Amino acid sequence: MDSNNWMQQLLMLGIGTTSIMAEKLKEAGDKLVKDGKLNPEEAKAMMDDMLQQFKNEQGGMEANMQRQLRNMMQDMGIARQSEVDELRGRIDRLERQVRDLENKLWR
Repeated sequence: MDSNNWMQQLLMLGIGTTSIMAEKLKEAGDKLVKDGKLNPEEAKAMMDDMLQQFKNEQGGMEANMQRQLRNMMQDMGIARQSEVDELRGRIDRLERQVRDLENKLWR
């Protein structure tokens, strides 16, 4: 399972959702202006406020999804990159120690 691919897909989904939401808000604002219920400045302010609120909520959802994904991967026993890097470092040190010991034995 490629977690980067999942994260990319979730990010793209979020971007697409935000884009659609912004478009729908603009359409609604334009209709309210056309109907004379709001002036253009009020419509823009309303749209900006709603879009900001949506982005804030979306950011919280993304953080929650990332946390859940990390927990799920941990439950499945998938190592984090930092753990893999630490193990590689330990393997490198052990290989160096084995080479040093072999070199001592052959002298």
